[in-house]
Amino acid sequence: MAKSYLKGLGESSLDIVEDNEVDRLSQLPDDVLLNIVERLDITDATRTTILSIRWKQIPAILPKVVIMVGSFHPKHEGRKLTSDDIVRANTTMLTATRSILERRAGNPYSIHLLCLQFFLGDESIFIGQTVANTIATQKVASVEFIILTKVRNVFTNNELLNYGRQFMSFLDSCPITFGGLARLTLENLRLCESGFPKIFSICKQLEFLRLYHCDMGIESLLEVEHPQLSELVIACSRIIKRIDLKWVPKLIIVKFNVFKSLGDPFCLGYVPLLQTVSIINTGFSWHKMLKLSELLGKTAISNLHLNFKSEKIWVKPEGRRRLLPVFHKLRRVNLYNIFEGCDLTWIMFILQGAPSLKELCIVVSSCTDYSILIFIVSF
Repeated sequence: MAKSYLKGLGESSLDIVEDNEVDRLSQLPDDVLLNIVERLDITDATRTTILSIRWKQIPAILPKVVIMVGSFHPKHEGRKLTSDDIVRANTTMLTATRSILERRAGNPYSIHLLCLQFFLGDESIFIGQTVANTIATQKVASVEFIILTKVRNVFTNNELLNYGRQFMSFLDSCPITFGGLARLTLENLRLCESGFPKIFSICKQLEFLRLYHCDMGIESLLEVEHPQLSELVIACSRIIKRIDLKWVPKLIIVKFNVFKSLGDPFCLGYVPLLQTVSIINTGFSWHKMLKLSELLGKTAISNLHLNFKSEKIWVKPEGRRRLLPVFHKLRRVNLYNIFEGCDLTWIMFILQGAPSLKELCIVVSSCTDYSILIFIVSF
């Protein structure tokens, strides 16, 4: 909508200028123009520079610079991306990143968020070096990397290992860049035993970390110790035996999506600020019934989100005495995709163990006809 609106405004603006009349668009305050341009992706935002001299300055003062590789590589319906596709997309991404960031050099406007999405490859190092130069010469409050791989869903052990080695080489080549990262998303990496500790030691400013299909091999243990991390998302950790959150003093949000461990999927150590826990999993017969009093330890969370994906319930009811230390500050509970035939009386243990509960949302779904029944209860 913003694109069509801007297109109409741009044509009108050019017509007015050609008629030697007042260019009213260019007379708008900076914050209004910024509001318009911020709604566009970076390629369309860059195109606005042709509208007038005033518009030419706007992209260079945007507080958020978000450059996605998806804006540059063509969509290939029905076929996988090739290595050549990846190289071309990353090369274009690098050229655009350099152009946009160099255009900002010397101006007094800081970058509140610099977010780059790109494929893991040889070009990654040059992207990282460009960001390092920007951090050194401009005011950048927060930097985010979303690092993709060519293989997305079906992969071999060798592919995971190769991506793991590529990423560690990238990390070693750009320590200043990774040392300034606030947010990082990784996928499809198999690292050696020292891999994650090295990531945590170099990425000292990291506040958000999302790992998708990342591990250290079958039955591996992922230990997390980090002074700044506030949100951790672990998705599809199918072969990790357990995640041990040993010392994460600023951790607020933990999300786990699909685990296959025989025991508890994670262990909470020193996480005094933890408020939100979200777990999504398909329960199998061999899955352990989780006891929330044991899983969440001595934390006092305020938000609990459980998604059962319309399969087996994998949470065991417990008495009030055991749950009260964990649930005494619980305010909101979301129970998603409970299978249609489930006896909902098992939910009563949560109500009994959470005296401060303000909202309970229950979504019952059917796998056969995709019907959904939603209950929302406010207290």
